[in-house]
Amino acid sequence: MFKRIDHVEIVTDQPDKTVAFYTDILGFKVRERDRIERSGLRVPIDLVYLELGGTTVELITYDGAKVDPAPQKEHLGYRMIALEVEDMEGAAEYLKTKGVDIVWGPRVAPTYARAEIRDPNGYHIELRQWFR
Repeated sequence: MFKRIDHVEIVTDQPDKTVAFYTDILGFKVRERDRIERSGLRVPIDLVYLELGGTTVELITYDGAKVDPAPQKEHLGYRMIALEVEDMEGAAEYLKTKGVDIVWGPRVAPTYARAEIRDPNGYHIELRQWFR
């Protein structure tokens, strides 16, 4: 019945900077753009669908949107998305050349390595390398 997670939605007030981060740095591709103008909406909503390896991130922007930085402590609800990397050390070095800091880790365990970065909105993105 259920097949997979179709997409993750992120509301941003910095659409150009956010699209550039996900495409230029993380390698996502813009699959589609859309603008929704319906009578029930007070303002139009702009959507950008970004795809990487079959996973879609839907960026949502609307006039007047204010994005609070990601919480610094544990909380109920959405926490972060995670990207699998082939080589944690190589990914960390690459991100450094793009001005993206590792904000946590890397932590190396017997079966995986894990680190975190932040997107331009302050949302955490986990990087995970599995040792299989």
